[in-house]
Amino acid sequence: MNELATLMQPESQSTHTPSVAIIGGGIAGATAAVHMAELGLNVHLIEKGSGLVSGPPICHLHAGGNLYREISTEQCIELLKQSIDTIRLYPQTVNKRPTVIAVPYSDGGSPEELYERLITIQDCYAQLVEKDSANKVLGEPADYYKFYSRDEIEALAELEQPAEPSTIDEWLIPFAKHTDLEVLKFPVVAVQEYGWSVFRIAASATLALEKMPNCQLKTDTQVIGVEESEQGWALECLDSDGQVEFLQVEYLVNACGYETGSIDDLAQKPRERLVEFKAAYVTHWPECQELWPEVIFHGPRGTPNGMAQLTPYPDGIFQLHGMTKDITLFEDGLVASDNASSQPSLPLRLKSKIQKGWDEEVIVERSRRAIEHMSRFIPDYQRAHEFGTPLFGAQQIPGKDDSLRAADVTFEGKHYARVEVVKGSSAYEAAIKLVEQWQLFDYQSQTIEQLHPVTLALTSTEIEQKAKQLAEFRTYPQQLAQYYGQ
Repeated sequence: MNELATLMQPESQSTHTPSVAIIGGGIAGATAAVHMAELGLNVHLIEKGSGLVSGPPICHLHAGGNLYREISTEQCIELLKQSIDTIRLYPQTVNKRPTVIAVPYSDGGSPEELYERLITIQDCYAQLVEKDSANKVLGEPADYYKFYSRDEIEALAELEQPAEPSTIDEWLIPFAKHTDLEVLKFPVVAVQEYGWSVFRIAASATLALEKMPNCQLKTDTQVIGVEESEQGWALECLDSDGQVEFLQVEYLVNACGYETGSIDDLAQKPRERLVEFKAAYVTHWPECQELWPEVIFHGPRGTPNGMAQLTPYPDGIFQLHGMTKDITLFEDGLVASDNASSQPSLPLRLKSKIQKGWDEEVIVERSRRAIEHMSRFIPDYQRAHEFGTPLFGAQQIPGKDDSLRAADVTFEGKHYARVEVVKGSSAYEAAIKLVEQWQLFDYQSQTIEQLHPVTLALTSTEIEQKAKQLAEFRTYPQQLAQYYGQ
């Protein structure tokens, strides 16, 4: 690839607009492209798949990190801030309903352990809202969380849920009716932890980028070589027809998700990282006629009693996580990079799932295990059944700490960066750091809304319509793309 560097020619400084290539069209790369294109930069977004944001199963924002007891309070606060900014950037992607967090007797923890952290996060949210009223995207700060005794839950079980629940109490009625309260420690807590539609994220980013001529979106295109020079980077790309294209840019963003290490290898920028393969299962509970909150039953990760997670969608469709090795987690599913390569290598059977899809027998088997795991806490859920392809993918974790959840971007040299988000809500902050580090734009205290007129002009109707098309194309039920909640 030595000839690539000779193609690099400096442009006139008087008319110069910085050019950026972003490799990878997942939540990190797509968000960086949306943000930079909105700022007027020349952006090239290169994705080897057929569309944007089709990676690991995203289902909620992590606005406060309440699902993770093992992470630090500092990470929780960082996730809260990032989630608020993300809602402001992608307001049509959120499903506004609370999340219930319950601690079963099968778990070694205590509900009281949640008190101090929730108070801290609530105070932080209140301060952010006081600083800028536009940050009030998670409801009133005073209502950020609410604890319930067993008596209070039993009283809710006697009520009928309205067609459009508007209070936390009303959202908890189906939980109160169907959950086996004998297996839970009390109190339980409801938190304003909203859902997040991966298909409406994909739709929002795709529609926005299509409207901005300064972003060249190249799907079905693989980067097969990169080379650094004084002027920036030269890329060699291969499209779906086998045609080779050369691209010259000043700045290179590696946003390849779990495959970030492969570009690090090409760029000769070594980096330690972990990669973990995960899956969530789409199920249908036909008898369900109520609107559920999301529900988390805590449990020790990787054990048979691992956390059980119920994420609701319209028409009785639910996404299930079970943090055991025979449901969401996989034997040998967590792998590390080594001295030979920055790219951790997953076992062949897991690579095959990513590249070729799932065997029907495995889908049914693991979905059934997820249903059985959930029915330990919600007995009626035993009547649910599998409902199509699992949501799956591999998640990268920079460094060696597999409990890391808040991460964004690292830089190597003057013109190379990796966007290394663990949670999708970190993507927007990573995009801002790219711009600030490289001094590509002077923000001048402009708001998120002022900076993104194209994205925020998208209507809820066109986003949902596009999201449904993406869900159908990817062989998922359209309910996963529809709005849910308030």
